[in-house]
Amino acid sequence: MIKLSVVIITFNEEQNIKRCLESVKEVADEIVVLDSFSTDNTEAICKNYGVKFFTHTFDGHIQQKNRAITYASSPYILSVDADEALSEELKRSILQKKKNWDADGYTLNRLTNYCGKWIHHCGWYPDRKLRLFDSRKGKWAGLNPHDKYFMDKGAVVKHLKGDLLHYSYYTVEQHHQQTEKFSTIAAKSLFDKGKKTSFLNIWFSPLIRFIRDYFFNLGFLDGKTGLTICLISAGGTKKKYQKLKKLKKQDRR
Repeated sequence: MIKLSVVIITFNEEQNIKRCLESVKEVADEIVVLDSFSTDNTEAICKNYGVKFFTHTFDGHIQQKNRAITYASSPYILSVDADEALSEELKRSILQKKKNWDADGYTLNRLTNYCGKWIHHCGWYPDRKLRLFDSRKGKWAGLNPHDKYFMDKGAVVKHLKGDLLHYSYYTVEQHHQQTEKFSTIAAKSLFDKGKKTSFLNIWFSPLIRFIRDYFFNLGFLDGKTGLTICLISAGGTKKKYQKLKKLKKQDRR
């Protein structure tokens, strides 16, 4: 049976971290937490669970998640966010794979809870993520803040049964705040890569995003909550390109 290291990055997660730790303790041989100098009770809660607790200044989701893996004693990693938890079915699937590890990485479905409602549409489900992997066979990459784990060429990837439960936002205001924050990070990432924006990006990309999520991804089946999610998501797309345009203007000066 393989030894499994559960790796989590945190910053001021006292509202979520206990639920996360409770859900992974059954499958973990060790739990590694890399914290960005939280000012709440995150550290105290983690240490009550006997985790290996480390701190490092946050310099990007991708950078922090790759760094966190280096603190793990096993190359076999389950990466979860502090606002996530394992469903009972997913726990069983992971325990089975610990006994019979037959791939380089495993994807799983993520199911999001939004203000107390589970969201099954809007492009938010099944939201397949690669979170269980042999860290010698890949790395975190992508474009901040939307990190993604990429396996090396030729790696074997299989899918697990069960859901990763994502407790995203407790209020609509939190969603607005996160959208503001993430659109800033995304704009900076695009700017650093030399990307450009245009009138079409700013005005048509949000419209296309809304049509895709609300109609093609059946967001309307999630009722009023689905409409709220799709509108905020489209607004976030617009903010991202507006902020990129502003960065470009500042750079020309």
